[in-house]
Amino acid sequence: MNKIYENMLYWKKLSQKERQARIEKALQENVNFTLDTSLGYPASKLDSKVYNEEATFLANAPTLQAYVANPNHIGCHTLGVSEKAFKGTQEMEREVLDVLAVDLFKAHPNSYDGYIAPGGTEANIQAIWMYRNYFSYKLGANPYEIAILASEDTHYSVPKAANLLMLDLLKVPVDFRSREIDTFQLENIIIKAKEKGKKYFIVVSNMGTTMFGAIDNPNDYIHLLEKHQLVYRIHIDAAYGGFIYPFSNAESELNFENAKISSITIDAHKMLQAPYGTGIFLCRKGLIENVLTKEAEYVEGMDLTLCGSRSGSNAVAVWMILFTYGPFGWCEKINILQMRAQWLCQQLDELKVPYFRESFMNIVTIPSEFIADSLVKKFDLVPQKHSDDNSWYKIVIMDHVEIDHLSTFIADLKESLYAEEGITNEI
Repeated sequence: MNKIYENMLYWKKLSQKERQARIEKALQENVNFTLDTSLGYPASKLDSKVYNEEATFLANAPTLQAYVANPNHIGCHTLGVSEKAFKGTQEMEREVLDVLAVDLFKAHPNSYDGYIAPGGTEANIQAIWMYRNYFSYKLGANPYEIAILASEDTHYSVPKAANLLMLDLLKVPVDFRSREIDTFQLENIIIKAKEKGKKYFIVVSNMGTTMFGAIDNPNDYIHLLEKHQLVYRIHIDAAYGGFIYPFSNAESELNFENAKISSITIDAHKMLQAPYGTGIFLCRKGLIENVLTKEAEYVEGMDLTLCGSRSGSNAVAVWMILFTYGPFGWCEKINILQMRAQWLCQQLDELKVPYFRESFMNIVTIPSEFIADSLVKKFDLVPQKHSDDNSWYKIVIMDHVEIDHLSTFIADLKESLYAEEGITNEI
């Protein structure tokens, strides 16, 4: 059995009645802007002239009830106190984080902090902001002594963070075909950075790159940074792969059991199919305090997030998905997607069309010279670059992508390849 299920503490499958009762209980524990006298909050339920809270369908739609109630989850609810007006749904957010941090990514209970962010981009920026401040506040680093290390396939949120935080980003080349980090060039980059005065490194290691689904090996960074006696912290960007890779790879060590990994980003609005604007940030205890905004004195508790106010209904939506499936149901879903991806790869092998696919992921990326413009338009394929020098197109096997869709693509691909070679269907 996949070790993801060993010692599962929090994640289980609940019935529809159990899920509805849990959400209703949470909403009852929150402030009720219709019935309660609440004069001090710059917030309310969704406007009842636009969103009718008496609509009959809401009685059997607890997640939508949460959207109408409009809870604000400002702050971080794994540390200290929080705004008591929304304590019911805040507890549901903590239940989600327990499932993800402890059951999925193997943290010890109560050994982590985190929150449901408005997307993986913010969660990555939160991590880099946190480490920059940690190096500065705890180790006395100057900003020019700190650098970000990440592969050239890393998500654009990382250069965005470098720009916002005024840190140098050192991009590491990868092999064109394998998408593996070039460790020879990585060591040269580290040596040159050290010569220029860099002493502290924020490493972003990918669990599923956006274009290729490639998995970085954090040990590539660890070995070389320790060889050169440099200080570092490792953040895992699992925004795409976090809800796939731990299930498909029973031997994954990209979790908090690895003492070198300090934080993880996951996106619920990708594979989990939660509403957009639902990222997740997790980190070990003792780190998130470095981004405390002391000036937020009117907020009950500590403002430890980049965004401040955020929708509690997104936490309810993630809770609903997790506890509808349970771990076994989710694993079954991932296995089906893996099977479809494998089928596609088998068809490409028969056509002798090269591709990249990380064996535990559901992205298949094909060199652009094998993809005709007609295929790009018909199947809405996504390029690596929206420019003339694009080298790859990707197919992402999501829940809606069935074998019938892939079969149609393969038939059209075969026809386009024959047309290029001047071969007719009669041959």
